[in-house]
Amino acid sequence: MPKVGMEAERRRTLIAATVDAIHERGYCDVTMAQIAKRAGVSGGLVHHYFGSKDRLLAATMRHLLKDLGDGIRARLAEAETPRARISAIIEGNFAADQFQPAAIAAWLAFYVQARTTESNRRLLRIYSARLASNLTFNLLALLPRERAAQVAEGTASMIDGVWIRQALRDGTVDRAGAIALVEDYVECQIRLHALQSESVLLVD
Repeated sequence: MPKVGMEAERRRTLIAATVDAIHERGYCDVTMAQIAKRAGVSGGLVHHYFGSKDRLLAATMRHLLKDLGDGIRARLAEAETPRARISAIIEGNFAADQFQPAAIAAWLAFYVQARTTESNRRLLRIYSARLASNLTFNLLALLPRERAAQVAEGTASMIDGVWIRQALRDGTVDRAGAIALVEDYVECQIRLHALQSESVLLVD
């Protein structure tokens, strides 16, 4: 009789093996059998739990997204102002456990597969919507609604763009530099609004 929790443990092991295998071979070249061998289980067990490689990638991304969300929520709990919460969201998206070579390879595979696989596309939409919503909520304390939504979209785009550029770099990724670039964008937008507001008051 299987031990309690054995299935969950096997799933975690298979997800970790998937991340490592994608990093080593690339998503297109890796097979379910190779992932099973790396995890120390039978190929049939992988198919039993996940059914297909696409579903295994989706499960892997749900795991990474949960870790990402948990990390951001922990940072948000320590932030005391809307501006600090924006910084917590930015920093959380470049967390060390997400921003390391094996996880980066899995994230890039996820983005590519989201174009053709509905389950992955749905996960990406959920992630993107949540990011924009969290940013907008906190930016509303600093900017008018329309401007807050616009800056939130720009910040989310910066996070994704800087993340991908860093991920494709040769050598070690620069987390601090990546965070600083996005922070600079947010700060410039907030200061720009303040200057524009001051100009309007002076004219009036």
